[in-house]
Amino acid sequence: MARTILTGIKPTGTGDLHLGNYVGAIQPSIKLSREKDVIGYFFIANYHSLTSLFSPKEHRLCVRRAAASWLACGLDGEKVIFYLQSDIPELLELNWILSCVTPKGLMNRAHSYKAKQDQNQQSGQKELDDGVNMGLYGYPVLMAADILLFSANEVPVGGDQIQHLEMTRDIAQKFNRIYKTDLLCLPKTLGRKEIIIPGLDGRKMSKSYNNTIPLFCDPKALRKLVMKIKTDSLPPEEPKNPENSLIFEIYTHFAEQEEITSLRKQYSEGIGWGEAKEILYEKLNDFLKDKRDIYHYYMEENSPLDKILKEGKEKARAVAQSFMKKVRSVIGLS
Repeated sequence: MARTILTGIKPTGTGDLHLGNYVGAIQPSIKLSREKDVIGYFFIANYHSLTSLFSPKEHRLCVRRAAASWLACGLDGEKVIFYLQSDIPELLELNWILSCVTPKGLMNRAHSYKAKQDQNQQSGQKELDDGVNMGLYGYPVLMAADILLFSANEVPVGGDQIQHLEMTRDIAQKFNRIYKTDLLCLPKTLGRKEIIIPGLDGRKMSKSYNNTIPLFCDPKALRKLVMKIKTDSLPPEEPKNPENSLIFEIYTHFAEQEEITSLRKQYSEGIGWGEAKEILYEKLNDFLKDKRDIYHYYMEENSPLDKILKEGKEKARAVAQSFMKKVRSVIGLS
């Protein structure tokens, strides 16, 4: 029996995706999309980004970068339905309908809303809702519409989004109960095991720490960043513990087992940090070079990416329009 999975990619900021994004979210989602009997919906969540991204120029660039990045990393536009959220107007209709059955108290408990309030409290703001727009407040309802419109059975999410998926189930159950129907499918959470890659300074790789290695930077910039990875002061001839090495840890996510075993042996025999970094650089550059070329191809050439998104839009809208006819009939609008 076919499984319908759905994943949204929120374009935020003009910075490229980094190695941590790839290992933690992109790679597992693409792998899932290739499984047998899977119908995959992958979308660029550009409506969601409007809650905090207010520059039209930057918004367009972010959307394009996000779409090009996923295709460069191996997402197959023929295998999945890949589309822009803003190309599906039925989403906003369903969003309003779901808003009308969603208790305000449920939204008050949303992590995204409470995090903003906590931030205001910590900064000494008297008004806890300062900077909170209705898009941020109602974020979980639009996320529910994203999922329920396509009857997704399974939604792979990180730990920070599990609550929103539970809210989707709550909203769907409330709708089904009010209108005495089973039209809205209750999605199952596919909790992603969090895989954390260290950044240049040893903390979790994150843009907020400015310690990332972007996926698509040029070889010269890549090498420069790898050479900045934090190490200790052990001399080259001294044996080293790979378990305490950021270089080795990053290497294990991109190398084959034989290569990992070989580098481990070099560590035990003594290896200079410069040599270890060079080995990591060569591995990363080899792993990323084709992806880098594909990324720049989609960024520079309009028609191939636009064609994929146009085809995805047409497929997604056909499903959305058919589903919304059923919704309108159930609630008495048709």
